Amino acid sequence: MVILLDFTLTNEKKLFQKTVREFCEKEIKPIASKIDKEEYFPTDLYKKMGKMGLMGMTVPQKYGGAGIDRISYMIALEEISRVCGSTGITVEAHNSLGLGHIYEKGTEKQRKKYLPTLTSGRAIAAWALTEPNAGSDASATQTTAVLDGNEWVINGTKQFITSGDIADVTTVMAMTDKSKGAKGISAFIVEKDTPGFKVGQLEDKLGLRGSHTAELVFDNCRIPKENLLGELGMGFVGAMNILDRGRTAIGAMSVGIARGAFEDALEYAKQRQQFGKPIGKNQAIQWMLADMATEIDAARLLVYRAAYLEDQNVRFTKEASMAKLFASEIAMRTTVKAIQIYGGNGYMREYPLERYYRDIKLCTIGEGTSEVQRMIIARQLGL
Repeated sequence: MVILLDFTLTNEKKLFQKTVREFCEKEIKPIASKIDKEEYFPTDLYKKMGKMGLMGMTVPQKYGGAGIDRISYMIALEEISRVCGSTGITVEAHNSLGLGHIYEKGTEKQRKKYLPTLTSGRAIAAWALTEPNAGSDASATQTTAVLDGNEWVINGTKQFITSGDIADVTTVMAMTDKSKGAKGISAFIVEKDTPGFKVGQLEDKLGLRGSHTAELVFDNCRIPKENLLGELGMGFVGAMNILDRGRTAIGAMSVGIARGAFEDALEYAKQRQQFGKPIGKNQAIQWMLADMATEIDAARLLVYRAAYLEDQNVRFTKEASMAKLFASEIAMRTTVKAIQIYGGNGYMREYPLERYYRDIKLCTIGEGTSEVQRMIIARQLGL
């Protein structure tokens, strides 16, 4: 199948990009260092983003969302992550995973109940798949859900859950029929403060420190029967579909962080004087910057291709994995080169480069490691 793509941004998309960029420069960039250093979660910021439609970007307007296409969503994630990775991944996990699963698989009643508050930014959504013994092998889920009358009783532990401690609503994958393996996993909506549901350990992370990551514990947690999300036994299938969308978004986030590091390094190379001239006049620096610019553009195009295919309702599993794999790994290279251009200054917390460097590493791990992405791509190639 040959698909001709034109990724020249329309005037509408350019205006949207400009609006989001200006918001990020004014509202997020000035507090990005504080978000990282103090592990600060700016509740009011997410409410402001909700008013702009950024907390329900691809959700239809009738549920309070912005109703934008996937490429516009990628544009927004890139702009947000360019100034603050912690804010970027919080917005990504909320839109693509937590809220996204409810919109994609929820009943009309569930959508009307949960989406308006989530899209407004007044509430945050989390998504709980990973467990201590079920990381890359998500089908090894040990958390269980047993139907008891008109209630589901959930028991188990989830690990590394983005926004787990602050989320008002969490989508939880649990085993409902162990004899069926992955086909026995179902998805459930669990509200904050439900008896038997508590937050365990908060993770002390290398990067993205302003994005809270938590352990979630379910001890005879009872939820209404109607909180089953999607069909019984289809939770794993639904989760894999949601992860395709999330991987494209992680690609956009990676492009944003890479761009932030590149733009800082480019400006520094123009201003920093050594041996009587800007360091950017040296071929070694020029070639580093040329490689960075080329790879960032290539990564963005891979992200846009996956997003475009999703908008066309074409399967994009391979393309999503390619976008995430390439974008996250070139972003790692970009942040390393940017620090090298800064020299000793790049190693200091006075400058944002060390934050970019710490933040980007998660993008090669979360929502499927680079190795898992290569496995997926290989399978899609028929290997």
